[in-house]
Amino acid sequence: MYKERFCEYLKFERNYSDKTIDAYRRDLVLFECFLKDTDTQLDLLTADRDLVRLWVVDLMEKGAATTTVNRKLSTLRSFYRFLRIRGVREKSPVQGLSGPKNKKPLPQFVKESEMNELLDNTDLGKGFIGIRNRTVIATFYETGIRMAELIGLDDDDIDFGSSIIKVTGKRDKQRLIPFGKELKERFCAYLEARVAEFGHTDGAFFLSPKGERIPRHQVYLLVKDALSQVSTVGKKSPHVLRHTFATSMLNHDAELGAVKELLGHNSLQTTEIYVHTTFKELKEIYNKAHPRA
Repeated sequence: MYKERFCEYLKFERNYSDKTIDAYRRDLVLFECFLKDTDTQLDLLTADRDLVRLWVVDLMEKGAATTTVNRKLSTLRSFYRFLRIRGVREKSPVQGLSGPKNKKPLPQFVKESEMNELLDNTDLGKGFIGIRNRTVIATFYETGIRMAELIGLDDDDIDFGSSIIKVTGKRDKQRLIPFGKELKERFCAYLEARVAEFGHTDGAFFLSPKGERIPRHQVYLLVKDALSQVSTVGKKSPHVLRHTFATSMLNHDAELGAVKELLGHNSLQTTEIYVHTTFKELKEIYNKAHPRA
């Protein structure tokens, strides 16, 4: 009962997405199942700190990543805070409980020379599909938007006169991202190809071969296939292109605060990891180039 009330609270009062709410619900169900396996009399309302600790140990022993465990603890913190606010429980069993320390690997990115090769010389398909694929790659690289933000783009979100994209990000927060002459030309070429393929359409900007809004799996696969042709980077996903955008901006002397705003980060700390990435790249260049390195 309280689990569903909590999910309603996340949806209507916190404006969380359905995907995020489903993740919270799954975490609570998993904890609930652990409690029942421990003692059939236990439930979410009677769980104490020792049981939460036991669950963390159980998750770690089963091979769960520290990021996964900490995310589940975050779910419990939010849930029991909700119960406390509603007067259901006086104290949270997660209060004062620390999760395992996360290892923070540096974000992977594609080298500038590889991106130039990809956008200028690589075969990304024929006709409409090829033009669309190249435009999708260029949009990720030149704006740093997230995959969900790109999929959600509508024709009305792109102001060609001002060269600005209106992006709707997490929790429906909107931001404006400028784009340059090259991307504007790619947009225009894509729209020409789209009209030739489907006639005049109104709504979604990026379309699938069926003329519908491009689905998530198609975006992921086209980026993966494209990056596989030019880069050996471990991860080949749209998010790597977002990392590449941020790294390229900082490598070309953009201010950290400006990059934060373009990426739509809430905290400057989130953006600062890209400073470490650029330093790592400089260090690698130094080690290769300097005779005494």
